[in-house]
Amino acid sequence: MGGPVRSGRPGAGAGGAVRRGVPAGLLVPALVGVAFLLLPLVGVLARTDWPSLLHHLTTPQVTQALRLSLVVSGWALLLSLLMGVPLAWLLARVPFPGKALVRSLVLLPMVLPPTVGGVALLLAFGRRGVLGPWLESTFGLTLPFHTAGAVVAAAFVAMPFLVISLEGALAGLRPSLEETAASLGAGPLRVFATVTLPLLAPALAAGAALTWARALGEFGATITFAGNLPGATQTLPLQVYLLLQDSPEAATSVSLLLLVIAMAVLVALRGRWTGGAVREARATPPEGAAAAADPAGFADLGAPEEGPTLEKPPIRPGAEVGAGPAPAPAAEESDLRAELTGYTRFPLTAPAGTTIAVVGPNGAGKTTLLSALLGLTPRAHAEVLLGGRDVTRLPTHRREVAWVPQDGALFPHLSALANTAYGLRARGVPRAEARRQAREWLTRLGVGELAGRRPAQLSGGQAQRVALARALAARPRLLLLDEPLAALDQTTRARVRHTLRRHLAGFGGVCLIVTPDPVEAVSLADRVLVREGGEAVQDAPPAEVTRHPRSPWVARMLGGNAWEGAAGPDGTVELAGGGLLTTAPGEAIPPGPGAPVLAVIAPEAVSLHLARPEGSPRNVWAGTVRELTAVGSRLRVLVTSPEVPALVAEITPAAAADLGLTDGTRVWTAVKATEVTVVGL
Repeated sequence: MGGPVRSGRPGAGAGGAVRRGVPAGLLVPALVGVAFLLLPLVGVLARTDWPSLLHHLTTPQVTQALRLSLVVSGWALLLSLLMGVPLAWLLARVPFPGKALVRSLVLLPMVLPPTVGGVALLLAFGRRGVLGPWLESTFGLTLPFHTAGAVVAAAFVAMPFLVISLEGALAGLRPSLEETAASLGAGPLRVFATVTLPLLAPALAAGAALTWARALGEFGATITFAGNLPGATQTLPLQVYLLLQDSPEAATSVSLLLLVIAMAVLVALRGRWTGGAVREARATPPEGAAAAADPAGFADLGAPEEGPTLEKPPIRPGAEVGAGPAPAPAAEESDLRAELTGYTRFPLTAPAGTTIAVVGPNGAGKTTLLSALLGLTPRAHAEVLLGGRDVTRLPTHRREVAWVPQDGALFPHLSALANTAYGLRARGVPRAEARRQAREWLTRLGVGELAGRRPAQLSGGQAQRVALARALAARPRLLLLDEPLAALDQTTRARVRHTLRRHLAGFGGVCLIVTPDPVEAVSLADRVLVREGGEAVQDAPPAEVTRHPRSPWVARMLGGNAWEGAAGPDGTVELAGGGLLTTAPGEAIPPGPGAPVLAVIAPEAVSLHLARPEGSPRNVWAGTVRELTAVGSRLRVLVTSPEVPALVAEITPAAAADLGLTDGTRVWTAVKATEVTVVGL
């Protein structure tokens, strides 16, 4: 068909983005569809007898039917809330056999012809139905041809709107929000009242409005099951049906009233029916988002790298806040002893004041470890003692374990100040005192001026600082940080890492940090715990892990060349990918010949030559340059060889220029035997 229809404003749209043209093949049918839906409404407006409108709407029959409709729809809404909210929770949060069938039953009234629904209700609750005789003999309750029957019919066809609206909102709600609230000390009821319910309130209101509007307009099931008795079951839609026979003008006026009510409900929802109600709870603001949502003009992304941001020592676990600097707790007050089983299997002990970096490849069980310490995962179980106190069987909110997940999990409906005070309030600190302490913590982390902002108005760096302030303010004995800096750009990450390092240095409890960044692991932690396949491969100080990594992944993470193989005779290593590596003469490779080992070669220990080198190097291979990457003031050169696995060398840009290195250059690589470190696996 014809070419695209383009917008008349080339700069239309947010941010001056060019709006795409709409193909005429889609535009024409769409306009026809709008006309198809609009014309019946125009017909009602055109045929309304406007001078007699008020008279038609105030007749005794219409006012009686209107009152009855309001009563029936109100009770139907209440009945839907009592049954629909728990049902939505069950469908969204609880796995059980036959869940798909239950959801189909919930949706069935929406696609079932209303008169068929009325027949089904009659066969179930009528005087000769399945339950009707029992209801009448036991409770004296007769539903057909009574107002109660009209309520049941309206609830039957309207409740699905509430259930599917609320189920979608519950499914879209990030579990980390509720789990973080529990880790801050909030019990289940407090979590529901202060986190879950406020975030669900828009979806609940939208579902309730749709349910009420649908119940108000119900006709087919009502007339079939409850009849059409004036004052008892004759609701407003049934009154329209009768007026069409005797007074079409009055029927049109009453139809207009129902139309206005329905449109008012839809306009009030403003898109919440399609999921907008929980969009804020699901969204994670990207770095720099505050610039677009910053009416006050704040441009600060964090405190400077240096500066007096810490006015007094951080509050220690168990200390009274507001009474001056807290003394460091004795080791037995906050030391950690844990025995983990299941997917994650190993013992973990740490004295108070220890920071442990947990590293490992994807799927190694790092986050599972944190969840097990929180008691939030069935994949692993942890017997946990904190300061000699067994917290294994305690719920999350009573463990004194604070958690900062990867996305920070700031509560989107609360300000930064209220977020930070949340854990204190959950532990019974009065509101004024909790807010005072929260403001102090925000100031210490360099975001005190942002106390009144909500998470959507914070950049990534600011949000991470607020999340950290919230966790520290709760005075936990065990602090769990799950990749707290992963979402930040390099500049902001350096700032936040500096602030985090300063506060962890004074933290009196035990801290576990999951991080993929070797710089973070080395700069923040006293120990590095390496995880692979659910097990602990290495647990040692950063310097030891750097010098003698026991995992190929760790060696590569730290920038080294890591080759797996088997110990051979006379200090050699038979490489798994083929080739032989010579180590220092006379060196005994643990744990003995034939045992699996890991050979580690630092990139700066690899020399590159255009011709085969002569002299001392014991390990020389021919290869081809495949990649050159700038790392700070040096270049990393990837060389592939048919003799050994790929090798990374680190040289200066001047050396690369002298050699004329480009992708595809043929070179010789050389490694001295004394530069090879071998550890047993």
